[in-house]
Amino acid sequence: MQKKRAGRYQAELSSSSAHTEKRASETSRLMPEGYKQIIYRDWCKACGICIAFCPRKVYGRDESGKPVVERGDDCNGCLFCEMHCPDFAITIEERYPDRRRKSNGR
Repeated sequence: MQKKRAGRYQAELSSSSAHTEKRASETSRLMPEGYKQIIYRDWCKACGICIAFCPRKVYGRDESGKPVVERGDDCNGCLFCEMHCPDFAITIEERYPDRRRKSNGR
């Protein structure tokens, strides 16, 4: 009898998580994170740290092995690539920096 209860609980849990994932994907489609990636290609030595460790897989490689932005809208602004780039070749900025500013300018 406990196995059935556990199975039922598991089914409810997976149904709930599926609903949450669907809701999250709808929200992310409607409201992009709002970050842009700037790559200074002359500074980059193509080490691949940004490509390998980006949690959202924003970057890909070009023919020379340097990073290119493939999925820029997926960036969540974690700044991992910017902080770990040994050449300071990547900068992350908000696309809409004034969106957090209040109407009185502060």
